[in-house]
Amino acid sequence: MNRLPTLDLIVLLVYLAGMTAFGCWFARKKQSAEEFMAAGRSLPGWAVGLSIFGSYVSSISFLANPGKAYGGNWNAFVFSLSLPLAAWVAVRYFVPFYRKLGDVSAYHHLEQRFGAWARTYAVICYLLTQLARMGTILYLLALALTPLLGWDVKTVILLMGVVMTVYPFLGGTEAVIWVGVIQAVTLVAGALICLVFPMLQMPGGAGAIFNVAVEQRKFGLGSFGPSLDESTFWVVLVYGLCINLQNFGIDQSYVQRYITARTDRDAARSVWMGALLYIPLSACFFFIGTALFAFYQAQPQLLPATELKPDAVLPHFIRTQLPPGMGGIIVAAICAAALDSNLNCMATLTLCDVYRRYFRPQAGERESMRVLQAATLVFGVMGTVTALAMIRVQSALDQWWALAGIFSGGMLGLFLLGMLSRRSGNREGIVGVTVGVLIILWMTLSPKWEGALATYHSPFHNFLTIVFGTLAILLVGFLLAAGRKAKNSE
Repeated sequence: MNRLPTLDLIVLLVYLAGMTAFGCWFARKKQSAEEFMAAGRSLPGWAVGLSIFGSYVSSISFLANPGKAYGGNWNAFVFSLSLPLAAWVAVRYFVPFYRKLGDVSAYHHLEQRFGAWARTYAVICYLLTQLARMGTILYLLALALTPLLGWDVKTVILLMGVVMTVYPFLGGTEAVIWVGVIQAVTLVAGALICLVFPMLQMPGGAGAIFNVAVEQRKFGLGSFGPSLDESTFWVVLVYGLCINLQNFGIDQSYVQRYITARTDRDAARSVWMGALLYIPLSACFFFIGTALFAFYQAQPQLLPATELKPDAVLPHFIRTQLPPGMGGIIVAAICAAALDSNLNCMATLTLCDVYRRYFRPQAGERESMRVLQAATLVFGVMGTVTALAMIRVQSALDQWWALAGIFSGGMLGLFLLGMLSRRSGNREGIVGVTVGVLIILWMTLSPKWEGALATYHSPFHNFLTIVFGTLAILLVGFLLAAGRKAKNSE
């Protein structure tokens, strides 16, 4: 098995050590709990924007998007095309909403709107989802890096888990934002290297890549038909819109970044910057997959004897075709995509929505800092343990993400109901979320039903799960509110 040259390993280790040291450098400041959570609300919009951009790119998309283009076409790229509309909604409604409230927690207002249950429900869902995210990213990152580095999977998980935990533990949100800036630059550098080298080494030059891609219809965006049981252009577009509205509207990781911005204008600019930078980078990832398809079509002898899965083609290209030093930069970029840490956001919710809400409302400064740092450390360990557990319980991966999707779908619908329907209250929220989650549960689990139950399986594509679940919560909430108004007016 070919592994990265020593120079590439040195580049990677220097990058990881540098990022950790840079993040820890912010610990020199004597931070209050507010500064730890919101960075003094004084960061420039461009830094917050680059951090949002880096947060959008995970190691999964760095490897999976080229794999999707290599094995199929550009249908999944349609997800990125929904970003401008989602960003406009965020700048027009979400950012002013959270900036006006001033709460560091994205879910504090839900208690005022629907009751304490809504706030606690959202916090629990977020924490579970983020643990799933951290564990999954660490696990899949380890699977990708193990053949490149020659290290044990557990070693990679532990190393990356430590790096992902140390700098937010010491430096807080400010460290996360500024580390995210450097990670964003590293991501772009790695993507450009991946883009250029297949074109330089392609027999016939870059033009041959386009010829092969056009001939094989690799640039297709999917069917434009009305079908709802396949990933058509419209299904992916609507799915992307819902997911991106969820990110911008209810995800603590984004809301907390809005609060760190110096002014309202900086916060709005950060959203546009993060969204608009991701679109060309996403296109770059898909073109890398297309270029690799053409490259190996022209030179099939460069592929190993055993068949490679699409997601494994890019790592194979990195370790066999790139000159020493370049591979290290790309692997550093893959790590950068994984090291975006939301641990400080999880710690913020633990302090604001759990500890101060239910245990110590008048917690002092020193006590609050201890809770924040302890929560950061605990969640870092839990995320790492989750990744280690996935080594043996790989079959639980899809189910874990399915359950995370069920919970987060209910969160988006509840948030939008609170914003769009002023008459909706506690009863409308509870009934709406219950109906919405049941629909999401049915659409997620019913395709696996067998026997007599198979008759009742969902006929819709799984991308529409969050769409229909969210719409159900809104519809039920509006209808109940309208019915109560009509009853009161009699």
